[in-house]
Amino acid sequence: MREQYNDGGLDESEAGDDPQQLFASWFDDWKATEPFEANVMILSTVDRDGWPSARAVLLKDFDDSGLVFYTNYLSDKARDLDIAGRATLTFVWKPLFRQVRITGTASRVPEQESDEYFASRPRGSQIGAWASDQSSVIAGRTALEESVARIEHRFPDEVPRPSHWGGYRVTPRVCEFWHGRVSRLHDRIRFRIETGSDVWIRERLSP
Repeated sequence: MREQYNDGGLDESEAGDDPQQLFASWFDDWKATEPFEANVMILSTVDRDGWPSARAVLLKDFDDSGLVFYTNYLSDKARDLDIAGRATLTFVWKPLFRQVRITGTASRVPEQESDEYFASRPRGSQIGAWASDQSSVIAGRTALEESVARIEHRFPDEVPRPSHWGGYRVTPRVCEFWHGRVSRLHDRIRFRIETGSDVWIRERLSP
């Protein structure tokens, strides 16, 4: 199985000079391999005391300005992001022998952008955004179901976006592309932007 996906690794000519283009190409490859929630990624943050946390979230959009996901602004991850303004996103695509790690600044997306995405969500997900006080302690599942019932009664038709729910955009400063090899002499290509610059520097890292 490993030999099947070892396609020669990642060389500098394939990596190119733009990490956004390489990410888009690799992401397309992954979607063709794993069509079910191929947009899963690991979001890592640090709290005010320096404790790290990591959890799986869903990538909802990406372009040259960054990568976007949505969450409850009262959640632990949102508090971490609002305090530190930094995050790392990790994509593990094991069947393709690939991993991408992106570190950058994190900021809330404009409200209009959050409104548009919220309006596209299924009604059940919209209700859930109101009903769940994400990361807070609750008495049990019944309390959550009762909260859902109250929200469904409150909004029998259109569900507006709650002010405590919206998106974050992670603007990359460092992007590392890892391509595994059976020999364990893996390929690691890193792109980074120095402070005050907008030019990507490409480097090869020792495995």
